[in-house]
Amino acid sequence: MSENRVTTQQRKIIIERAKNCFEYCLIQARFAMQSFSIEHIIPQSKGGKTTLENLALACQGCNNHKYNKTEWRDPINNNFVGLYNPRQQVWHDHFIWNENFTIVIGLTPTGRATIEALKLNREGVVNLRQVLYSVGEHPPF
Repeated sequence: MSENRVTTQQRKIIIERAKNCFEYCLIQARFAMQSFSIEHIIPQSKGGKTTLENLALACQGCNNHKYNKTEWRDPINNNFVGLYNPRQQVWHDHFIWNENFTIVIGLTPTGRATIEALKLNREGVVNLRQVLYSVGEHPPF
C-alpha cells in the first residue's frame, strides 16, 4: 500500500480523536450533508506526510475550500497568516460562536483567515447548525 494513503487504522484513530466531529466547521459527522474526508493539514503537494500528526477529520466542503492552502489573508489586517492547525492549536483559542451558535467568529488572525479560506460560514453549514441548535444537537461540545 502507498505510504501516501490513509490506512484503515489511521482513519479509525482520526475519527475517534475528533469525537466524530469535523475539526474545522465543528459539524458532527453523523449530520454531514456530504461525505467526510481525512485531510492533510500540510498538503502532500507541500511536503505533508500521511501521519496522524498531519491528518484531520474534515467535511468535504471544508476540505474542498482548503485544497492545498496553508495560509490565507486575515481580512482585518490583510496580512497572510497560517491557517488553523487542529493538531497544534485549540479551536476555542481562535474561534467563538455567535449568540445562537450558527456563525463562527474569528478571535485571532489565524481564526479569521481560516473562516475566510475554508468558508466556515457557508450557507448550507449555517443552516444545518441552525436546525441542529433548535433540536439541541449543536454545538457538539
